[in-house]
Amino acid sequence: MREFGYQRASDVAGAVALLGADPEARFLAGGTNLVDLMKTGIERPARLVDVRELPLDRVESTPEGGLRIGATVTNSDLAAHPEVRRRYPALTQAVLAGASGQLRNMATVGGNLLQRTRCGYFTDVSRPCNKRRPGSGCPAVEGEHHNHAILGASDHCVAVHPSDMGVALTAFDAAVSYETADGPGELPLGEFYLPVGDTPHRETALPAGALITGVTLPPAPVAARSRYRKVRERASYAFAIGSIAAALDVRDGLVHEARLAFGAVASRPWRAHAAERVLTGAPADAETFAAAADAELAAAKPLPHNGYKVTLMRNLVVAVLTELAEEADR
Repeated sequence: MREFGYQRASDVAGAVALLGADPEARFLAGGTNLVDLMKTGIERPARLVDVRELPLDRVESTPEGGLRIGATVTNSDLAAHPEVRRRYPALTQAVLAGASGQLRNMATVGGNLLQRTRCGYFTDVSRPCNKRRPGSGCPAVEGEHHNHAILGASDHCVAVHPSDMGVALTAFDAAVSYETADGPGELPLGEFYLPVGDTPHRETALPAGALITGVTLPPAPVAARSRYRKVRERASYAFAIGSIAAALDVRDGLVHEARLAFGAVASRPWRAHAAERVLTGAPADAETFAAAADAELAAAKPLPHNGYKVTLMRNLVVAVLTELAEEADR
């Protein structure tokens, strides 16, 4: 590991200034991803700017009826917060589906959104990877890719984003707040992650040197009846091979409103807009749910060894929406 300096920030402006003064510096919060990447040589910062003690560790209601989540709120505290559990249960379920209890105690909301892919070629510095070295190639296209993308990928990268939390936040139209030397800014989560295209090394639209300060969830009554379902290759402490965050408002047997987002199928949490359009106004039954899944997955381009994800995600959509619809009838 490269030797590095360490400095603890006392306020948000100071943290941004410290990073701006050293282009090889990185922000450190929980460190559950960054430190791993430093150990393998993928990240080699000259300085770590510790932001863990900044006053960004609260979950608060907004005047509009949503929630404001500070960037240094731990995953454990987020999942346990009573208003998150009541208003956005799928978010609680998504957080609890990720990692282990010990890691959730350390990991932060801001860091979770910025975590890097777990693609084996990315994490092996002896192999080429367009995310690490642009133009070096993507060996996963012809190699090991059973857990890689079926939506929104390109020949330059087929890795998936690993966040569970990000899938639920995407379903509920969250926005990411940040601070730069030029002042504050905000990005809808749907615009926060960049499409892969031919620049997979550019993962987010955050300005250079920006510090995430929080995430805002707008009011969404439909989210009170929501669910997160994760499929993985072992019972715990494993990344998803497919996941879904779903919310459903059924009135008189018809879908009044639906929210859907998929995980582990693309380089970013995937908002299922096509499926939502099919669902809205249609009967809340298995036929509609299957048609919605098919509409979204029509754009899928699976590789030779991950075509199973198309069937997996179709079954997830039907199963989770059926459960939510049955709950609405009780």
